[in-house]
Amino acid sequence: MPSKPPVLQNGPVSYAGTMAKIDELFTAHKLWLATDKLALARTIGPEIRCAFTSGHDPIAPEILDALPNLKLVACFGVGVDGVNVAELARRGIAVTNTPDVLTEEVADFAMALLLSTVRQIVKGDRYVRSGEWVKRGNMEMTWSLTGGKTLGIIGLGRIGKAIAKRASAFNLAIAYHGRSKQDVPYRYYADPVSLAKDVDILMAVTPGGPGTKHLVNAKALEALGPTGIFINVARGSVVDQPALVAALASGQIAAAGLDVFEAEPCVPTALVDMLDNVVLQPHQASASHETRGAMGDLMIANVQAFLAGKPLLTPVKV
Repeated sequence: MPSKPPVLQNGPVSYAGTMAKIDELFTAHKLWLATDKLALARTIGPEIRCAFTSGHDPIAPEILDALPNLKLVACFGVGVDGVNVAELARRGIAVTNTPDVLTEEVADFAMALLLSTVRQIVKGDRYVRSGEWVKRGNMEMTWSLTGGKTLGIIGLGRIGKAIAKRASAFNLAIAYHGRSKQDVPYRYYADPVSLAKDVDILMAVTPGGPGTKHLVNAKALEALGPTGIFINVARGSVVDQPALVAALASGQIAAAGLDVFEAEPCVPTALVDMLDNVVLQPHQASASHETRGAMGDLMIANVQAFLAGKPLLTPVKV
């Protein structure tokens, strides 16, 4: 039986089926389980050409130094803000990610989170289960998506466009902010504050990283206003989290639906305690069996293509 190609696995991926496939197809050296990570890297260093990781789980510089023949880091996920792509490129190491296969799933989730926040679905579920409906009668009214409202999307990439398509079906007008104006039938705003001022709902979909850190800041939240709703399916770093907490606590904005946070899995107690106007999710936007399986398959396929001398399927541009 031919030997399986050796790979470094920097950390676990969030789908058991992918973990099993990695073990089936490769000799996977699991760095996160090693008592002495650097010693393991030095031992296996010369034979490792490919590594698996997630887009928010960087390979430490000293580990990279111990892997002189590493040529590919295959990431599980679209976002690679936690991986220093420029530094890897400087070392001659390519990076791949898993776009497209999760676009529709994340867009579905974003709309579900928006609806749950606006119509207070989670609060209503709690109201029934607690017996409050019997004790107090009908729950108070919720907000609505009707009435000519506008959704402002920060980051009109693949996922942003898929969200816009779905939101249009709800008769929401669409506006957006991004690095540049695109050839789309939506209003463009050059900065998030101007966008927030003109919309009813502000949704972050942009990649994370230094370039988008705190794009949604105190000024943007103030511009969104007391009836405004903020939805984040991007990265926790995109919003100034203390400013968001303050805006929600003071009524500066009406509500928020959050799938991502600054220091996951830790969520500020202040947000946890906001039961009436905040919907919280544990970074679940792409977390279906089908989508996570497809992400894992694409990540593995990139490594297989590299080892076969073929072009990478989804390389990340520097």
